[in-house]
Amino acid sequence: MPSYAQLSELLDPVSTVLLTVECQQGVVGPDSALPELAREARSSGALRNVARLVAAAHETGVQVVHAIAERRPDGRGASRNARLFRAAERLPVQQLSGTTAVRVAPPIEVTEEDFVARRLHGLSPIHGTGVDALLRNLGCRTLVVTGVSANVAIPNAVFDAVNLGHTAVVPADAIAGVPADYTPAMIRHTLALVATVSTTDEVLACLKRPRGRA
Repeated sequence: MPSYAQLSELLDPVSTVLLTVECQQGVVGPDSALPELAREARSSGALRNVARLVAAAHETGVQVVHAIAERRPDGRGASRNARLFRAAERLPVQQLSGTTAVRVAPPIEVTEEDFVARRLHGLSPIHGTGVDALLRNLGCRTLVVTGVSANVAIPNAVFDAVNLGHTAVVPADAIAGVPADYTPAMIRHTLALVATVSTTDEVLACLKRPRGRA
């Protein structure tokens, strides 16, 4: 884990963006298409911690971007080049544009200042979605990555952020995957090599600390 001073230096509200990944009702809500993942996101406290981080971002002026995965009702433009995509087409709950399934899930609150970035294809919340340009235009240097899943979208987001020149910060207790023991293994053996791993409380402490100017 980084020192408080090191993390505080990274988490300057002016150049930090908080990204929530697929924290939508059809993924982590009560009527999820992926009930095992939804249970893990809630029982582990990850979803609650995402909500805490979003609330703190709103309080401290940190920009929030919500990355949503969805598809058109006719499926046009959707990816079909991997087993994951084909399996998703058969799920009883579909992430259809304009439906409740693709709304950000409680207890996360969305304000008018937040960006909601919606993608119709691929695995990454960043690559090919327009989020990269958005982050650059916002002056982002540090991207705090939260949400689901630690199996696919979270590592995709972290790798893309690093490849694009951003510093990635991952609050380990604000992401979730399945099975439950996969997430800490992914963090330890993969994400820790390319991102700054912290906790929600550590990020909150840094965001809320008074910042003087020399």
